[in-house]
Amino acid sequence: MTQAILWAMAGTGFTFFMTSMGSATVFFFKKEISASIQRIFLGFAAGVMIAASIWSLLIPAMEEAKSAGQPEWLAASGGFILGIAFLMLLDSVLPHLHPGAKEAEGLSANWKRTTMLMTAVTLHNIPEGMAVGLSFALAAQSGQGAGYAAAMALALGMGIQNFPEGAAISLPLRQEGISRTKSFVYGMLSGIVEPIFGILVVLIAGQIGPLMPWLLSFAAGAMMYVVVEELIPEAHLGEHSNIGTLGVMGGFLLMMVLDVALG
Repeated sequence: MTQAILWAMAGTGFTFFMTSMGSATVFFFKKEISASIQRIFLGFAAGVMIAASIWSLLIPAMEEAKSAGQPEWLAASGGFILGIAFLMLLDSVLPHLHPGAKEAEGLSANWKRTTMLMTAVTLHNIPEGMAVGLSFALAAQSGQGAGYAAAMALALGMGIQNFPEGAAISLPLRQEGISRTKSFVYGMLSGIVEPIFGILVVLIAGQIGPLMPWLLSFAAGAMMYVVVEELIPEAHLGEHSNIGTLGVMGGFLLMMVLDVALG
């Protein structure tokens, strides 16, 4: 358990670091960011999360369910649905505002616009932290080096996509008139939930090992909700955006190669 926690801290710490590095681009870009770059960033993040949901979460969930004598389809689909429901609940309760949107979502609150912008992206990072933490918890349970390699591949993929995601947070905040320093800090802090939730799920997984297949598919459902509900629409893929579409394909291929090659 201690080893799994340390690995989860390292993995989610890396993803948090990459979010911070992406947020730091606010010091180098002009106040405006082109729509094309924004589409690439969001599309790439969506592609990575789709591939990670399949190879790093759903497939291992079914394998774990099979080895535990559980119906593979039940653990995969049941956890997936619960993950979607969890993110839908957060989405409907927490006040948040997506970049470029005029009206906030969630319950009504007298929060600052910048706070709601930050909250919107922080929601994205919750399932990512859970996914990385669960991967290391699964590796600790199996005790096999291949499991740790697969978990590290996931952490690497999540970290890579967090770089453009961090930029996609801080740059819109800068466009809202926030100073570069504050935009960087807000973007960086949006990623702090990844280590928090990553370590929490490791602690939970150690107590309820038989539910590991459900937890893995839960994280997959939560990530897919983020992709379909927010990332792809915000990438404006419905406007025949080849750049955004290629970003999704590139992110998907990268995560797939990482998982297959390292896992």
